[in-house]
Amino acid sequence: MNATPRLAILISGTGSNMEAIARACRDGSLDAKTAVVISDNPNAEGLRRARRMGIDTAVCRYRRGVPREENEAPIVEEIRSRGVDWIVLAGFMKVLTPSFVREFPGRVINIHPSILPAFPGAHAIRDALAAGADFTGVTVHIVDELVDHGPIIAQEEASILPGDTEETLAARIHAIEHRLYPRTLRQIIHEDI
Repeated sequence: MNATPRLAILISGTGSNMEAIARACRDGSLDAKTAVVISDNPNAEGLRRARRMGIDTAVCRYRRGVPREENEAPIVEEIRSRGVDWIVLAGFMKVLTPSFVREFPGRVINIHPSILPAFPGAHAIRDALAAGADFTGVTVHIVDELVDHGPIIAQEEASILPGDTEETLAARIHAIEHRLYPRTLRQIIHEDI
């Protein structure tokens, strides 16, 4: 482990959680360095955000018809070559293989927009609304070999209000994520959970 822990943040989209984490690293509220932002999507807005912040980026595209482990190999190489201590999933929309998780045991962290185990999967906010739930929220957890599973480190609820749409609920969830994720990473990295 480096004196200042080094993070690889994996994204697929806008990168708003990545930016919240990188800003926390920059302002010192999270004593870590964003070593690289990696995306499977070359057009991800989060890559542009990272570059504007002066953070190194890498694109590791997934190819159809190729085993997932083969698609993950460039990600593993990026992580190794940059001396990364922690892999932080921040809207990375690919399911990591058990072999990837075993490569970095206990060092892959994810954030999910529900109170797990409720509403796992890619459409958690939509699923919570469709189920007529009174609340949902945010979970930060250590990644294990199952999808949206593993030791839960932090959770925070968000009420579902009358008239909520996927967009209005997502906005409240994102506000929680941007506060909860950097704080929980600080706890995980520096308090050895």
